[in-house]
Formats: sequence, C-alpha cells, structure tokens
Amino acid sequence: MFASPCNCSRRRFLGTMGTGFGALALNSLFQLEANAAHAPAVSIDPLNPFAARKPHFAPRAKSVIFLFMVGGPSSVDTFDYKPLLQKLNGKPVPKSIRDAVEATRFANVFQSCKDELFGSPYQWKQHGESGVWISDLHPHLSKHVDDLCFIHSMQSDSNNHAPSSYQLHTGEVRAGKASLGSWLTYGLGTENQDLPGYVLLFDAGPLGGAANYSNGFLPAAFQPTRLRDQGMPALDLLPPKEFADGQHAAFDLIHELDLEHRRRREQFTELDARIASYELAYRMQSAAIDVGDIDREPDHLKKSYGLDHDDKKLAGFGRKCLLARRLVERGVRFVQLYDMPDKDGWDAHANLEKNHTPRARWTDQPAAALLADLKQRGLLDETLVIWASEFGRTPMMQGDLGRQHNSSGFTIWMAGGGVKPGTRIGATDDIGLMAIDQPTHIRDLHATILAAMGIRHEELYFETNGRQERLTGVAGGAKVIDGVLV
Repeated sequence: MFASPCNCSRRRFLGTMGTGFGALALNSLFQLEANAAHAPAVSIDPLNPFAARKPHFAPRAKSVIFLFMVGGPSSVDTFDYKPLLQKLNGKPVPKSIRDAVEATRFANVFQSCKDELFGSPYQWKQHGESGVWISDLHPHLSKHVDDLCFIHSMQSDSNNHAPSSYQLHTGEVRAGKASLGSWLTYGLGTENQDLPGYVLLFDAGPLGGAANYSNGFLPAAFQPTRLRDQGMPALDLLPPKEFADGQHAAFDLIHELDLEHRRRREQFTELDARIASYELAYRMQSAAIDVGDIDREPDHLKKSYGLDHDDKKLAGFGRKCLLARRLVERGVRFVQLYDMPDKDGWDAHANLEKNHTPRARWTDQPAAALLADLKQRGLLDETLVIWASEFGRTPMMQGDLGRQHNSSGFTIWMAGGGVKPGTRIGATDDIGLMAIDQPTHIRDLHATILAAMGIRHEELYFETNGRQERLTGVAGGAKVIDGVLV
C-alpha cells in the first residue's frame, strides 16, 4: 500500500485534503456572510452625495423643520396643565410622589430645589376641538392645537444642558456623534441639488456648541450649512466682480484637478466632501440668493410671521421660520432652527416670568405662522415640524421664583408629516414632575422621526471603528412611539 511522507494511508490523505477544502469553502461562505453583514446601509455616490435616495417604505414626510427651544422651557407653564400643582402652591412635594421619584434614576431632580411647589403664574384655558389646555404664554399656538400632537412623557438621560442637548440632537449624551440632520441627509439625500440638504438657522448657537449639529463620524459631505436670515444667505457666496467672468473656467479646472487627485485617494472622504462642497457652492450662487430673498413675500404674510414687529428678537425668529418654509418648499431635507438670541435661553433658575414671558413672545407668533403657512400651501402634510428642548423644569421652586432642570418628564409637540393631529401622548404625575404614563426616551423620538421619513431606524447605520453606529443606538434599543403617526 502507498505510504505518504506524512506516514498516512492514501485514503486518510485524500480524506484530510477533502476536509481541508471543505473548511476553505465554509470559511469563504462565512466571509461572504460577514461582508454582507458589514455592507453599508446606504449606497453613496461620493461625487454626488446629496442625490435623493429611496426610503425603506412610503414616507409620511419629505422634510423636517426642527424648532429647538434652547435651555429648557417649563412644561408646567406652557403645555402640561396640572390643577393639583396650582392647588398645592407653596406646599411640600406630596410624599407619594417624592418616594416614587426617589426610587428611580431621576432622584437627583430634587437637588438645589426647595421642598416647595411653585404653581404656574400663568392663566390656562382649553382650546380647539381637542380641548387641550394651553397657558397664555402661547396665544398664537393655542389656535393650532388641533394640528398638534403633544408628547407629555419625554425623558432624557442627563439633567445638564450640554449632555441632554447632545442626546436630543444625536442620541448620545457624549459629544462626537452624528446629528439627526446629518443622519437624514445621509440616508435620504435631498430633493434640491442646488441647495444644502441640511441647513442651520440661529443667532447664538445651542448650549454645547457645534457637537449638537455636526456630522460626527458620518462622511463630511453630510455636515450642515449655516444660512443667515438677513442679507446674503451665505458669506463669500459670490466672487469679487473682477473674477466673476472667469469663474466658470476656474471651477472647471479645479474640478478636473480634484478628480485627478482623488483617483489616487479614493478612501479620503474629506476630499470627496471638498469636491461636493465646491460644486454645491457654485450651484448655490443663484439658488441661495433666491431662497433668502424673503422680502419678495407678500406683506400680509411677512406681518403674520412678525417681521414688522417692534421687538427685533421676535422679528428675527420670524425671519428664520419664514426662511425655513422657503427652504423645505424647495426640497431641502432638514432645517434646524435655534430660538436662542442670547446666552441665557429658557434657563429660568430664578424669576421664571422675567425669563419665559419674553421668550414665549419671541417664538409663539412665528411658530404659529409657520404652521398656518405650511398648511395653506399644502406643505404641512409632507413637512414634519418638531418643537422641543433638551428637558423641562421642575414644579418645585428654585431660588427666587425659579425652576430647576427636569429630565424626568417634559413635553414636546410635533405636527404635519403623518403625525396624528389633536392628540396627547403619555402623561406626567399630578404635579408634572415625572413621566408615569408611556415614558418616552429620546431614542424612541428619533425612531418615530425616522419612521415618518420612511426609514426603519435599525436599518440606518454607519460602520466606524468596527462598529455599526445608529442614531437610535444598539439594535432593539428603541421603538416608534405608539399613537404618534397616522
């Protein structure tokens, strides 16, 4: 019988070899499976990253306008009426409520507060066919309650401004993650190739800075573009007159050189973003000037937004809201507005009325005009409007007639874009301190926003550092909020 050098029979030799080939084939199948598992969730043309992409299913909304109220407006003074809080004004927190909250991760909400309930100083009335209670801080928005869906049971993981703000924008309390606007433009692109897909509008930025709205680990093409609501929408948009005639030839040459440089550096996404930004800037020269020309709007409409108001801060927010409508009307995917005209925001640690009354005045009329304008134009059905902040404020008093941060239960509202109008989701306890009915995490809000845009939140990811990153965190960690979408 043949003896091999390895001192085994021919049968054993062939058997061993056969097993080896089988193992190689099995390994190859495993590798294919692994590659499929790590395939990108979104196929991006690096030289045309803003091209519109198909959603996972039929979307309710095409665009998002996010009205971010910086600093934490008090829910129990705006949209979450609590008769017991009014009745117990000046008295201690009921023991049953204190014990219930202290048994949760929100026990620190009592820190720096007096054990004294502070009833709302504002008047409350029911409005619309839905009978929703709204304080007199919002006389204009109160006329639109039948178009709104209130979520009264929001919760955040941090009671500090920047981490909680990061979470509402990016899903994480840590800086460095990708923002909601970047995720949506990464997943869906934009309908108008002559304008940015993700636009920022603000005077003073949010607490925590650019980490709230940056693209994080997503390709640089999906970073936001800040536009101004007065004058030239973007600085340095047009070339000096002496260079205008040769601009087209110069761009052609730059584009040719960029492409040649890119052929040797295909993995360098920052270069792709630079090429795309040059192209977008060139196309924006006429489109951005046109969209920013809000003076062309009829006088009665500009007045409805408050552009003629003596209060410059109200007029400023009104211009931003009107510009937001003009942007989504032209196919921009995501517009982020910040209401903060100064460094304080709604952060009313003392003298709540001095803080909240002017801020509500600055934002109420423009936000209501935005809803009415979108509805009149038939755009509200395809535009998701969100009014939110990083957290609310306590029903207990802090300092001299102020309120502390409260991440254990606060209110936001949504409208348009497939949202069920005239509804209220969840509830806080009888004094408005902690969510007790349908507690809703920020991740669930993000899953709901993505669903309105036709995206399954677990299927939108980006692989970085060997990990699939999602806006809504690890798979199974978020769900669409029951009752919000039609």
